[in-house]
Amino acid sequence: MTAATALRSQSGRWIIFATILGSGVAFLDGSVVNVALPAIGRDVGGDLSVLQWVLDAYLLTLSALLLLGGALGDRYGRRRVYTLGLVLFTLASLGCGLAPNGAALITARLLQGVGGALLVPGSLALINSTIRRDDRGEAVGRWAGLTGVASAIGPFVGGWLVDAASWRWVFFINVPIAAAALLALRHVPESRGPAAAGRLDVFGAITVTVGLTGAVYALIEIPTNGWNAASAAAAVVGVAALVAFPLIESRHPDPLLPLSLFRSAQFTGANLTTFTVYAALSGALFLLSLQLQQSMGYTALAAGIATLPITIIMLLVSGRVGALAQRTGPRLPMSIGPIVCGVGLALLTWAVPGSTYLSGVLPGVLVFGVGLSITVAPLTSAVLASVSPDNAGVASGVNNAVSRLAGLLAVAVLPVIAGLSHTGAGAPLGPGFGQAMLISAVMCAAGGVLAWLTIDRSRRVETYPLPGLNHACQDPCTCDLDRNPDR
Repeated sequence: MTAATALRSQSGRWIIFATILGSGVAFLDGSVVNVALPAIGRDVGGDLSVLQWVLDAYLLTLSALLLLGGALGDRYGRRRVYTLGLVLFTLASLGCGLAPNGAALITARLLQGVGGALLVPGSLALINSTIRRDDRGEAVGRWAGLTGVASAIGPFVGGWLVDAASWRWVFFINVPIAAAALLALRHVPESRGPAAAGRLDVFGAITVTVGLTGAVYALIEIPTNGWNAASAAAAVVGVAALVAFPLIESRHPDPLLPLSLFRSAQFTGANLTTFTVYAALSGALFLLSLQLQQSMGYTALAAGIATLPITIIMLLVSGRVGALAQRTGPRLPMSIGPIVCGVGLALLTWAVPGSTYLSGVLPGVLVFGVGLSITVAPLTSAVLASVSPDNAGVASGVNNAVSRLAGLLAVAVLPVIAGLSHTGAGAPLGPGFGQAMLISAVMCAAGGVLAWLTIDRSRRVETYPLPGLNHACQDPCTCDLDRNPDR
């Protein structure tokens, strides 16, 4: 479909309004959940594994179904699938807010992830397919800036809601925003991918979802409750499904994950860097929020404000670094940035009871924010530069899914490695927090080494605006381009 809508027309304004609200509700929801975790734990009970599941249930279905969501939008209509995702996300948010116990909350978070998988790929795809070519850069820039604001205010809003009312309002706040987005979508034209044909890879989507579910269940439950019939079965089924997934993809004519993309050393290296850096980011932010509130006595609002400098630095710096990388090539910033991130995480070992915010928390947060800003835009550029323009959309989708998968596994595994898996609800984390930060620091540094070894020295890269820090997934989201970009 040829994009013909002018940005400054009435229809163009409706498109931007609807996509910003829809994306913003997902970004806002994510950036408030971390600060609400201790309050959720006190209310629904359980140990650290319950809080792990509150985050990982959402990431599980989101990461497993993200590429399928993009394919469904291309085939059946991007507005239609985007609307369906928004409705499901909103209903699941209501379920989260009304959840009487941990099991109900986790179930609602699983459904929220399904809605997000339909919603997330459609946001920029609608802009890319309906706004005319000359206006797309400005349109995406507006989208990136305003959704970035949603991420930036999330920790403050979430902390205030938890302290002033209840953690349940962290989820209820999605309802009026989503309702406004649904009203705006009535004015957005429908579009489909011109190359969307063939058989949907539903079996691949089911296989990867089953594989991740079984593996994550085992990783979270076994350290806490030991081996039993359920955990053993989950581990066996999960591993078998994950092993079968690439075999299924290699035989499908239109796979969710085209394995041919990984023939590019740069694409593989960029995604390995994504995995290590975002795993460190996700695990560290999860545990930092608990450390601030459960070990250092911060309120939810204070904990949200404490990590706000990361988002602010991202919004101010990442665009400039992206422009610089366009001139110099992504290899150097992608090598330096993760190492700087690692230094920031190592400095967060100072965030212990008795330390002040200025001496214990702020130095690590500032350095980590700078490192992340150096890394993110060049990383997106390296991914897109490693494939042909026809594959840019699916390559971005794969990288986005990798970042969420990294967060999913980090939240499950890092507490186990650091000796925190038996931490009770509301209990101080103890020395395990410092060990977790050092492990995360080493992972970040490893990402820098991987980038140096695999990223091309070429200066020819293509950059795209980024939406800022998405704490729903604990990562700065890569550009969710249409799977079949209309260029």
